[in-house]
Amino acid sequence: MRHLPNLLTLANLFCGCCAIAMVLGAQNFSVTADYEHFIEVPAIEQPWIGTLFIFAAAFFDLLDGAAARALRVSSPIGKDLDSLADVVSFGVAPSMMLFKMLWTALMRQPEAMDISLWATAPAFLPAVFAALRLARFNNAPPQSGFTGMPTPAAGLAVAALPLVSIYGPTALANALMRPWVLYLLIGLLSYLMVSGIHFFKPAEHLKKPSKGWPAYVLIVATLIALPFLKAGTLLFAILLYAVLSLLAPRGASLQPEQR
Repeated sequence: MRHLPNLLTLANLFCGCCAIAMVLGAQNFSVTADYEHFIEVPAIEQPWIGTLFIFAAAFFDLLDGAAARALRVSSPIGKDLDSLADVVSFGVAPSMMLFKMLWTALMRQPEAMDISLWATAPAFLPAVFAALRLARFNNAPPQSGFTGMPTPAAGLAVAALPLVSIYGPTALANALMRPWVLYLLIGLLSYLMVSGIHFFKPAEHLKKPSKGWPAYVLIVATLIALPFLKAGTLLFAILLYAVLSLLAPRGASLQPEQR
């Protein structure tokens, strides 16, 4: 049983690899009925499945920590393995999603044929900053107040984007097809992961009603936004989480155990 946390971490990594495969395997294609008119059919099924794999990776990421605490086991290998799995599932896999989305958005521009592939390079910044954040976490002093958005939160924000194209509001889906919106989102998430913001832990805040108002605001605002934003609610909730962390009581925001 002492190996269970590491097995759950490996399941996290496996799901991250599957997400990458699904996203990179998605291709736009054209069909024709009369050999004269072609219709572009966007590949949305495979990125959507990639989203499910990232959600599954987040589930296993929660389980491995819970299992380690329940079994009272801990090791340097387990800590490093967890960070390696996280950088793939919540860094590389979301970056692949952003790459696909950014390339599709650029190809819809009037000057698409003149656009360099280097225009998609910023899509890989979340993977870079996720690796940097995890390296900082592994070398942080014990019980220090760690800063920056946890990598799973940033990864889940990106993972929700393919769902917006299917189930989200049309205006939001169209906005995500604008390159500058994607560049802005990439820059924001990359910054938040290495920022000096002390992100609060919602579960801990709910136990402290006197200081836990940010968690309650987050829950209520998310529930209110759900009927309007639909699949875009997760992205909204994570960005609101960043804003509320700026306003949260400092002492209740420290969470050195979050990656």
